[in-house]
Amino acid sequence: MNFTEIAKNRQSCRAYNSEKDVEREKLQAILESARLSPSACNGQPYHITVCKGESAKKVAKATQGMGMNKFAAQAPVMLVISEKPYVKSAAVGAKIKHNDYRSIDIGILSAYITAEAAAQGLSTCILGWFDDGKIREICGVSEQVRLVITLGYAQNGDKLREKKCKNLSELVSFVE
Repeated sequence: MNFTEIAKNRQSCRAYNSEKDVEREKLQAILESARLSPSACNGQPYHITVCKGESAKKVAKATQGMGMNKFAAQAPVMLVISEKPYVKSAAVGAKIKHNDYRSIDIGILSAYITAEAAAQGLSTCILGWFDDGKIREICGVSEQVRLVITLGYAQNGDKLREKKCKNLSELVSFVE
């Protein structure tokens, strides 16, 4: 699959096959792609905590406040992305340029994770609704949790939904 095919076929999964575990080699390939993702000053200001088994169930529960993310309980793997401090050069650049490079880097990391998962035949959903304190406790991390990514195989029959994206003309302009 080339990247455009991955982009066309990747979607946020809302129905996982809880009976099918993620193979270790596929998880390793996803984590290696994450390791290779670009970041400001190559500082990689994040940490990935891989939760499986009971810890995955606890993290899933911590994403379900107010009736949200019910499907997360089906995902066999939860990837918890927490924020780490900047390296000095990125910290200086962020301060001078008033730009939050960590958020950008975590976004890029998430794109790499979800694209590689799709290439491996797995499904994902990036979650921003969760109980930060509970997840920190479950994962034993002190830094702010920024995202949780569900990971697993979609249920059989989970159909590809039509993409509802803006037209290219609404997103792009050319200046010459």
